[in-house]
Amino acid sequence: MIQLCGFSLSNYYNKVKFFMLEKGIAFEEVQVMTHSPEESVLSCSPLGKVPFIRTPHGALCESQVIVDYLEAAHPNPALLPSDPFEAAKQRELITFIELHLELVARELYGQAFFGGTVSEGTKARAHKLLVNNIAAFKRLASFGPYVGGDSFGMADCAAWVSLPLVAMASKAVLGEDLLAAGGIDWKPYAKLVGERPAAVKVAADRKADQERIALLKAQG
Repeated sequence: MIQLCGFSLSNYYNKVKFFMLEKGIAFEEVQVMTHSPEESVLSCSPLGKVPFIRTPHGALCESQVIVDYLEAAHPNPALLPSDPFEAAKQRELITFIELHLELVARELYGQAFFGGTVSEGTKARAHKLLVNNIAAFKRLASFGPYVGGDSFGMADCAAWVSLPLVAMASKAVLGEDLLAAGGIDWKPYAKLVGERPAAVKVAADRKADQERIALLKAQG
């Protein structure tokens, strides 16, 4: 059985988990924290990043590599269109979401979610990039009602776990939900996708972990 390694507070872990649940792929979850120095982790994910998977053929890291492999290895139900161009359009959306939106907003997470502080320079840089990149993303995304059109697909596994973080981090640190300000009405989309049974499972597990960690911190 495939082992999915990581932890449920990671949006990239949840992207892969959501994808696997939607595909009906049997897997076992193994909790691994990011940047573990253990050789058993580094032999699978050399930078110590999560998620990674262990398969009968070996290990794979990087979330997009993982879902592409799983789509090829388990083609039914398909979460990529059979048409090569339309499949590429799904991957194009994923790249924009993860590289041009989430990765930029990630610089704000320390202050938005973990009680830290980011510099004014970081705020200014993130604001400028997000405004520009959200406008570009809006040209690609259809939300009709799914991010790539009328069918749920691979891009939705990335969008649903990352777009809310971009919105929440920008509002918390920059004072404005830049996704909404950029004309992307993401909340109805998040609600729609969030009603899928696989998404309900992912969200419940994430919430349980958040509550468990909060309790541990309260106990000192």
